[in-house]
Amino acid sequence: MLRAILRNAGIHPRRVLSALTGWRRYARERASFRKMPGADALPWGRELPILTEWDESSGSLGAYFHQDQVVARWIYEARPVRHLDVGSRLDGFIGNLSVFREVEVIDIRPQPRPVHNVSFHQLDLMGELPSQWIEATDSLSCLHTIEHFGLGRYGDPIDPQGYQKGLEQMKRIVKPDGLFHLSTPIGPQRVEFNAHRIFAPATLLDWFADGWTVEKCAVIDDDCNVFEGAGSDLLKAAKCQMGVGIVAARKAQG
Repeated sequence: MLRAILRNAGIHPRRVLSALTGWRRYARERASFRKMPGADALPWGRELPILTEWDESSGSLGAYFHQDQVVARWIYEARPVRHLDVGSRLDGFIGNLSVFREVEVIDIRPQPRPVHNVSFHQLDLMGELPSQWIEATDSLSCLHTIEHFGLGRYGDPIDPQGYQKGLEQMKRIVKPDGLFHLSTPIGPQRVEFNAHRIFAPATLLDWFADGWTVEKCAVIDDDCNVFEGAGSDLLKAAKCQMGVGIVAARKAQG
């Protein structure tokens, strides 16, 4: 529990230790730099010691990165007339989509800053769905979001059934023959309050058992390896402690 509190406060014990160790290298290289020809060519501003990045890779390619890339490509290939998103990362997936198309975002949280090609709608999907949103779009996405509904993390009401209520409302938003792109953490089923839920792969597939056809799926395993396939077989075989399951499911016509 103490580790979680420290992490939420931005304090990571390992990084603190790494920074203390890195201070020596910083001081040594700073002194060397100041002695080199041309060191005074620019005015010396305030110092911002960066003490932990010498051995890091050129970028973090975690589950969010791979998920956003996979689903953005699927939507690019499908070329829907209208695309709505529920709660996905603005600084990741939505940014990717807005490069090549307009996208509308539904979120319980406000977004006061305008973003090119993005329209915002503030709405709690655990409540009653306004009539204008019923069968409103031929394409919907909800990435790494459904697992948070009802846990209160984002100011939403506490509700153990929140994810079920939100899921049913999102299904209603999709037109017949429309596509619903959904991702969630997968593994042994559990709640890790108040961060998220993890769902079994079978649970994710059960959500689309009636009136839907899973056309595509992807699995990001515990080591961030990405696997894609047609249909649902890949997801059925997934073995993760906390991976990511992604489906593109089509709603039946009529």
